[in-house]
Amino acid sequence: MSMKSGLRNQLAEKMAGEITLSDSPGNALKKWRMNFEIAPGVLSERLGISPSVISDYEGGRRKSPGTAVVGKIVDTLLAIDEESGAKHIQKFSTMLFANIDDDVIYDLHEYETAVPLQKFADAIGCSLLCGSMDQVIFGYTVINSLNAIMQLSSDEFNRIYGWSTERALVFTNVSTGKSPMVAIRVTPFKPRCVVLQGIDAADVHPFVGKMADKDRITILCTGMDVDKIVSTLREQEW
Repeated sequence: MSMKSGLRNQLAEKMAGEITLSDSPGNALKKWRMNFEIAPGVLSERLGISPSVISDYEGGRRKSPGTAVVGKIVDTLLAIDEESGAKHIQKFSTMLFANIDDDVIYDLHEYETAVPLQKFADAIGCSLLCGSMDQVIFGYTVINSLNAIMQLSSDEFNRIYGWSTERALVFTNVSTGKSPMVAIRVTPFKPRCVVLQGIDAADVHPFVGKMADKDRITILCTGMDVDKIVSTLREQEW
């Protein structure tokens, strides 16, 4: 599962920068290796060096590696994580740009290439409430709607768009769908698509369709549960 996306590169830059600029590069290196739950032996084997080199770096017994070596170590940590589903990358990427609690954003992902909205909708069992399906998206964000609306300032709310507004925003556990649309209405960015989770089209507030038409947002509904949505979307390789 390759995620050579903007997010992966941002994360790699952040990690490498933190390690290189740290007063104790060895500690910073160890922190990231442990954050990714990767054993020193696994890392050293992939890098083709002896495990003692890693422990010498981490323990500060060896002069701190230069930027090229740090870059290679960071890339290897990310590559190992990608091979097992990229769950740490997803977690840290979300925190990276947002500094928003993970009880607000459940997941966030950027696609390298355009994904047809219809494919995305089919994957998570959506029905169309209004708008055009003839669209593409470049990412998605899964958001706890109540927490987002209660906790986020408008500036923070804008960060749920990640690197592109050409995305689907999945709002979970909505009661009428009205609150997320009001929040979107009063912020400058508009998504391509809003997915209302946990509600049937028949129960969506009539106001939602009217607002969506104004901003030309496609509205979808799904009954799939949140964990299933997150795991299903992570498994897709479009």
